[in-house]
Amino acid sequence: MHKPSFPVAPGETACISLEGPVGPLEVLVDLPKADVPVQPIVAIICHPLSTEGGTLHNKVVTMTATTLRELGIATVRFNFRSVGGSAGEFDHGVGEQEDLKAVTAWVRQQRPDDRLWLAGFSFGAFVSLKAAAELQPEALISIAPPAGRWDFGGITPPARWLVIQGEQDEIVDPQAVYQWLDTLDAPHELVRMPDTSHFFHRKLIDLRGALIHGVKHWLGTAA
Repeated sequence: MHKPSFPVAPGETACISLEGPVGPLEVLVDLPKADVPVQPIVAIICHPLSTEGGTLHNKVVTMTATTLRELGIATVRFNFRSVGGSAGEFDHGVGEQEDLKAVTAWVRQQRPDDRLWLAGFSFGAFVSLKAAAELQPEALISIAPPAGRWDFGGITPPARWLVIQGEQDEIVDPQAVYQWLDTLDAPHELVRMPDTSHFFHRKLIDLRGALIHGVKHWLGTAA
């Protein structure tokens, strides 16, 4: 049985404060429930745009965390600088990458034998994609990556990369996402969700299904 080293019991949530690049970072840690077989994986999940109300409590972020915990994966959510209990000012994705790197360093210190997954929704997808080359996650989940709105140049996603995009997204242009993906050599699995808006209104259960179907074959095997 894989023994957790995070400051939290299975099925409970720990809210902690980490020292980030510009001050404290607010972090939530969740382990799978005690009756779920534990995977040696930690997934760090990044929230949408800070200046538009994005936080670690966003419903898409929360559903992603809940779904991954159902699969036996420990999850870590955190607020980027300037959000909630995290210090600093919004930095257009640059400083936010440094925040993600600080959280990742802590996760790897706490769980050095675990595999690292990154996930992000909208702006969080952008931040996690930009940081992936340095952080080298085993897998990456990008939900509504805002292609055409932010500079995605120089990204290096891992071989295991799941992209989920709503077909009726009113904020991120789905066609811009599909065209951007077509320009990349990186392998990926794209899930197009029909009749689905940016925030997955009335589609969160469908998102759960897409996540489970998309990642379950990654479990139990290292990349």
